[in-house]
Amino acid sequence: MRLATVVVAGIALAAMMALGSSRAHGAIAGQQRRAPVALEPGALTLLDVTASVAQHAGRQAVRLIEPDNGRRGGVALINISGLTFTDGALEVDVAGRRGPFAVPDDRGFIGLAFRVRPGAAEYEYIYLRPDNGRANDQVRRNHSTQYASHPAFDFARLRQESPERYESYVDLEAGAWTRMRIEVQGTTARLFVHDAPQPALVVNDLKLGTGGGGVGLWIGPGTEGFFSRFSSAPAR
Repeated sequence: MRLATVVVAGIALAAMMALGSSRAHGAIAGQQRRAPVALEPGALTLLDVTASVAQHAGRQAVRLIEPDNGRRGGVALINISGLTFTDGALEVDVAGRRGPFAVPDDRGFIGLAFRVRPGAAEYEYIYLRPDNGRANDQVRRNHSTQYASHPAFDFARLRQESPERYESYVDLEAGAWTRMRIEVQGTTARLFVHDAPQPALVVNDLKLGTGGGGVGLWIGPGTEGFFSRFSSAPAR
């Protein structure tokens, strides 16, 4: 992956550091019992994406696209001092849609990477396929959410080896603001969408085990992705 660092002014994100003890649902590593902390404007480390500030659907956001029709997707690591994520919860509002380099099979892939290892050599990620949420094809609807693990367990391998296990349906609209909450404890992750009380996707065997790492904004190939209102907190 190509690596660059960018500071984007005016990004409307806020970091909620862990408030409880690690015994109460798990916590963000090294951030126990701290009050909410606002991010400095837009420090992101970019890997195979470009970032800018944009207005989208009534709010200011970070806009990510892939450079030069790279067809790889990529991740923008969030640079907050002390943000080393092991167990806890991540929340973000996302709006994904087909971007300027999209091909017919692209679905506006957008989500979060977590437990990112140095250099983003490995990471877990959960994402949405907004174009699938209201498709007339039921099979496409069933592929609205996805867990994968970079680089060894991409969606194609997981779908082939364990059909339906790492994907699920949830109602989505391309380009519409959608709240994602990912709760992680040990080797289990749960995805909540639209503030629903029950998870849309449950993963019980995170491929990288239980180690910690960074957090990043993730997009797949052919995507124009918008992100706002990021926070991290203890799991519910």
